[in-house]
Amino acid sequence: MKKKVLFQFDHDPHTSSFDSVVAIDSGVEQLLTFPGSTPIQIQSLIHGGMFTRRPKDLKNTAAFFGGTNVQKTTELFEQAQKSFFGPLRISLMSDPNGSNTTAAAAVLCASSHIDFQGSKVCVLAGTGPVGQRISRLTAKAGADVTVCSRRQSRAQDVCDLIEKEIGIPLTPMEAGVPAAAAAAAENADVVFAAGAAGIELLDDQWMANNDSTQLALDINAVPPVGIAGIDLMDQGESRHGKVCYGAIGIGQLKMKIHRACIGALFETNELVLDTDEIYEIGTAILSK
Repeated sequence: MKKKVLFQFDHDPHTSSFDSVVAIDSGVEQLLTFPGSTPIQIQSLIHGGMFTRRPKDLKNTAAFFGGTNVQKTTELFEQAQKSFFGPLRISLMSDPNGSNTTAAAAVLCASSHIDFQGSKVCVLAGTGPVGQRISRLTAKAGADVTVCSRRQSRAQDVCDLIEKEIGIPLTPMEAGVPAAAAAAAENADVVFAAGAAGIELLDDQWMANNDSTQLALDINAVPPVGIAGIDLMDQGESRHGKVCYGAIGIGQLKMKIHRACIGALFETNELVLDTDEIYEIGTAILSK
């Protein structure tokens, strides 16, 4: 039996230690890391994985694409897909900065409590990697989604991009200060805080005074949290009449999804895992 070999591509100077540990814990027997990867290098590296094994053994070679810059990761991921021909291919997974697995986990946590169809969703810091994916997934699930950003133009750009991809319009909103964020979240059924580490987006007054929101989910694990009043460990706890999830509460499902995706890469040589496919794997985990 051929060893399970995973190529870990990262455009950053160092590959993510987090992604490396998860890969090993997911059963990868040989991890090959490629920091500082550029699109021009990808084809020859992918071919190195394709041409060294017989077609029936290619399911034991796979590639993971990480990195802190989503656009750069996407360029590497797309270049890899262009490198295949005929039956000669390997399975691929894209999860820049953990954005796909984290967004899938956050949306699935919320879906355990509410039907997104017809619901109002507010995504604070919705133009970041995780926020964009949460916005996409909830819009596809039938929600009326408001994408918030510090700049209206940035929110508009993201809404336009997502609408182009899935054919569903979203609402952009500027929410650069706490008062604006509170106004954006005021009438939402579900509020996701997808901001950068250590940035408080909603204060404890919002948590206490907002009566409309049923669910509040925060992905920030670095104090202060994005929504004041949510505990990092919250996993469906009720606070001020809201079902709450904190970063570690969401992270438990994120880790299950991440490990399941890595495992799935070695079941076939034809898998391509991006936002929607990773969400489907998460859905299957919850249905068990």
